[in-house]
Amino acid sequence: MPSRPQPREAIRKMAPYTPPVGNRRGKLRLDFNENTVGCSPRVIEAIRCAATRGFVATYPQYEQARQKVGEFLGVSSAQVMFGDGTDELINSVVQTYVDPGDEVLMPWPTFRMFQFYTEVVSGVARRIDYRLPGLTFPLEELLAAIGPRTRLIAIASPNNPTGDALTLGGIETVLQAADNRAVLIDEAYFEFHGVTALDLLPRYPNLFVSRTFSKAYGMAGLRVGCLVSNAENIAQVRKGQSPYSVNSLAVECVMAAIDDQAYVADYVAQALEARALLCATLEELGVAFQPSRANFVLLHLGSRADAVCAALRENGILLRSQTRSIAGAVRVTAGTLEQTVKFLAAFQEVLGR
Repeated sequence: MPSRPQPREAIRKMAPYTPPVGNRRGKLRLDFNENTVGCSPRVIEAIRCAATRGFVATYPQYEQARQKVGEFLGVSSAQVMFGDGTDELINSVVQTYVDPGDEVLMPWPTFRMFQFYTEVVSGVARRIDYRLPGLTFPLEELLAAIGPRTRLIAIASPNNPTGDALTLGGIETVLQAADNRAVLIDEAYFEFHGVTALDLLPRYPNLFVSRTFSKAYGMAGLRVGCLVSNAENIAQVRKGQSPYSVNSLAVECVMAAIDDQAYVADYVAQALEARALLCATLEELGVAFQPSRANFVLLHLGSRADAVCAALRENGILLRSQTRSIAGAVRVTAGTLEQTVKFLAAFQEVLGR
């Protein structure tokens, strides 16, 4: 009887990433920072028009979409790369620049895929802890950690789950200190923040910026994001990517979504209004929270955190516990005003207020 194959040591040592994505339909989804209303109607129409037998039978083509997204972002099409969500793009950057034993620096807590893909290639995920007690960005500590084995610095701005954003001046400081090292700025929540590092690209050849269509655009189920850098960098990163990792329908939907900026702007305005109401009510209730530049707020609920999440789930409202990274912390998405009012009423009832 043959014995089973043994995985690499790096895989054996990794803890599995198991997001709680089961049984979410029909509930108030305030747990994953998705668009809580849905995508633009133009996206659905694009699916209806594109889904012919011949279209489905043909391999994806990306040049038109890269051109459109490049024009929208103010870069050339050669500077744009699509991926199966930003997850794949992070993986592609890591695969391109990180050898076994190399370090990837990341403020912590942050988007877990930075650590996940570093560990897959046997890299060293060096976590630079946010400063306590206020959870402020550890810029000086991050700069001090840059060393000879550092190959990549990964920063989410705004950051998930803390909600803060590194200033453009701070990003430039990191880029200048990280000579010959890749710096990835993940702007998944850009639409809610409005500040981008894209304008720094001409001056910093070590800069990569990622965007997603999973949040403000409401296309999380289609799994598509984009990576932007100078053309030479993108050509190198693309070498290690599957040539057809983003499906044809997703590509069509990206172009339709880009054309409906009014829809995105309207949803963002609703989310920001809801975030303001959420923060104001939490302050009235005496519930501690982190100021946020994104479409979510991090609450500090102490020992009741997981119990509050469980109780609200029973009421059909989903939050995301962050107690694994931050003691007593819970993240709640800011959706529409109506959804936020519903959450706050149930939240106060659970708290006994």
